[in-house]
Amino acid sequence: MESIISLNEALDIATFYGVNNINILCLKNQHPDVRIVARGYQVKIIGAQAAIARFEQNLRKCEAFCIKNNTLNEEQILQLLHGEEPTEFLQDNLILHGVNGKSIVARSANQQLLVDAYEENDLLFAVGPAGSGKTYTAIALAVRALKNREVKRIILSRPAVEAGEKLGFLPGDMKEKIDPYLQPLYDALQDMIPGAKLNEYMERGVIQIAPLAFMRGRTLADAIVILDEAQNTTTAQLKMFLTRLGVHGKMIITGDLTQIDLPASQKSGLKDAIERLRDIKGIAMVEFNQKDIVRHHLVKRIVDAYNKSENRTGETTN
Repeated sequence: MESIISLNEALDIATFYGVNNINILCLKNQHPDVRIVARGYQVKIIGAQAAIARFEQNLRKCEAFCIKNNTLNEEQILQLLHGEEPTEFLQDNLILHGVNGKSIVARSANQQLLVDAYEENDLLFAVGPAGSGKTYTAIALAVRALKNREVKRIILSRPAVEAGEKLGFLPGDMKEKIDPYLQPLYDALQDMIPGAKLNEYMERGVIQIAPLAFMRGRTLADAIVILDEAQNTTTAQLKMFLTRLGVHGKMIITGDLTQIDLPASQKSGLKDAIERLRDIKGIAMVEFNQKDIVRHHLVKRIVDAYNKSENRTGETTN
């Protein structure tokens, strides 16, 4: 008899099949009593009913492992077929496995606090200094939710506020002008989703990256929405953004109140929102600090030096 299996579209096909289809050949070699034809997300199996059922069961084990861990090789396939879970993927504070099985973990107490708060709240604010992992952790939570089918879309946004350069002076069309502002979001996604799969998600609109101005008028249901650099929003802009939250949606707002690039006459929308919304049920506030900085060790010292200098001179931000 013949059976056709449709693979999960969350699967990265290139990783699953392996170089020169080595993974699917390894799986086939463990089932000599069936013939298979694999093409894209369709696998055709030919053989006796019981043999087809065994092959599909083992194929699904490998599929689930590959979706979860973003990696698959012959050794892991053999372990899975023998009922073993590859132990190198069991880790404390794990959020998800990124490209090539890279472990994306909560690397500080406040990063873990953000992970825990995500489970209990639909709106989260993550505020703290540069390099503390606010945005990276938020994007990891969003990718995990997408892979687990908790949401249908990821929407990432930033305000296009210049820090010393003018948007109009940059070359190219509007997309080319905006992309530099959004590059940190692309960088994080490229750590967590294989390139071909990421391109597919973006082409299909499963993952959308857009400046804040493009959010007006939208209702963002069944989505996890992240607003980065929210300290550079005005009060009206952030109110507009927060009211986009739709049914079965979640929002994470990140920002650093020491890096406000708005004119001195404008109050940061992030600062205003924290003051207004702090005690509302369903909203969590996670405050990061210098101890959470996970970039180069000098970043922590640089942040400390600027904070000490500003405290001495009495400088303030919006």
